[in-house]
Amino acid sequence: MRIAIASDHAATDLKAELAEWLIDEGHEVADLGPSEGESVDYPDYGYKLSDVIADGTVEFGIALCGSGIGISISVNRHPAVRCALVSEPLSAALAREHNNANCIAMGARLLGIEMAKSCVATFLNTEFADAGDPNGRHHRRVAKLGNPPTSPDHIETHQ
Repeated sequence: MRIAIASDHAATDLKAELAEWLIDEGHEVADLGPSEGESVDYPDYGYKLSDVIADGTVEFGIALCGSGIGISISVNRHPAVRCALVSEPLSAALAREHNNANCIAMGARLLGIEMAKSCVATFLNTEFADAGDPNGRHHRRVAKLGNPPTSPDHIETHQ
């Protein structure tokens, strides 16, 4: 798989370890930065990551910062990207299975390398539940994520 990874300064060590591990696992990895020691603003790297996911340069993205929160918010500003903040494998699996997430975010100050690897492996190995079924309930919901309503009268009910 083609995977891009980006972080802020708080997560450069975790980013480097995950990138090396992913390459060892046979994946093509684009490290979008930053380099160790630079103090940077996480939105800049979140936007950079979302651009390469949205344009199809990579299949999946991994966003890292101290908590994972800030960079996930910035990545999610792009309507074609669905980034889920995860801290354990179940949420990583559900992000793919139900939300067809194409990016995960994690906090370097909140979890260690082994848990991060477990989250990434689960994320990459989980299929979207409605893959091949464009009329499936998850597919319908995911389609709405990139196309928010413009009026307040948008709530649908389903039997």
